[in-house]
Amino acid sequence: MSARKHLKAQERKEAQKKVAFAKLNRYMVSPRKARLVADLVRGMNVEHALHVLKHTPNKSAGPIYKLLLSAMANWEQKNEGKRADETQLYIKEIFVNGGRVLKRIQPAPQGRAHRIRKRSSHITLVVDEVE
Repeated sequence: MSARKHLKAQERKEAQKKVAFAKLNRYMVSPRKARLVADLVRGMNVEHALHVLKHTPNKSAGPIYKLLLSAMANWEQKNEGKRADETQLYIKEIFVNGGRVLKRIQPAPQGRAHRIRKRSSHITLVVDEVE
């Protein structure tokens, strides 16, 4: 491996050391509803985002709050000797993807049936340090 490639690989490792993420899979809320809360805190300072999530009445605010705490703990594990509350952490990216859809049937008049789709979502949150 050339010296130039070695330096680039090392820079990538250093950049990845700062970033930490947490995932929540198969959360039983539709992705559309979870994205409302995700859009609310995207790019925010971690401390401010925790306060906003704590006082948001949406159902998905609670699990995203816990997910943010988990990402902060993961960041502390990666960066030994540093504390998350002492550094300037922010939500680098948060995205919500569609998960598995459970299909159910609702009885309807005259012997018919309506299909009900119970949607789930996968939420991924990435935390990084402000430079």
